[in-house]
Amino acid sequence: MPVITDFRPAAGTAGNVSGLRSQIIALAGFLGLSAAACVLASIPIILNSTGWYAGSVKAPWMPPSLTFRITWMVLYVVVAAAAWLVWRKGGLTGPALAGYAVQLLLNAAWPVTFFGMYPMAGAAALWAAFLVICCLAATLAFLILRFGPVDAAAGLLVLPYFSWVVFSASLNLYAAAHN
Repeated sequence: MPVITDFRPAAGTAGNVSGLRSQIIALAGFLGLSAAACVLASIPIILNSTGWYAGSVKAPWMPPSLTFRITWMVLYVVVAAAAWLVWRKGGLTGPALAGYAVQLLLNAAWPVTFFGMYPMAGAAALWAAFLVICCLAATLAFLILRFGPVDAAAGLLVLPYFSWVVFSASLNLYAAAHN
């Protein structure tokens, strides 16, 4: 895939009010998708954070819970911006679009698996969640490789998300092994 280094707005939008409007609407759409995934992901966390999870064994390197809230909110915005950058250059099609959709689904599926299923399945849910988060990390690596050649900034924007997911996977693995 060729590297696209032209950072101008998509064809037909430069200096065009309706083009600018469509760019803003598209960005709002990507942010809305991220917000929806964030809300869905938050439900099992909220429902179980004071239950079984509060008394579970956590990794010694576990950051405070506020760190997770702030980091995830920022990462949801960042991945929306990355997708928007690729979309405006016409690159959010086929496998890149599928990868973007899959990462949103996996991101919403992980807390359902980790937090929501534990009361029913115990440690098996934590191992299943580890599989989900590993699939999420692989999907993000794929997105970095797909987004980067279309828009270098978009590829770079996915890197912190990937790093955080790998870190979160280490916490998940510790929880699965010790609970």
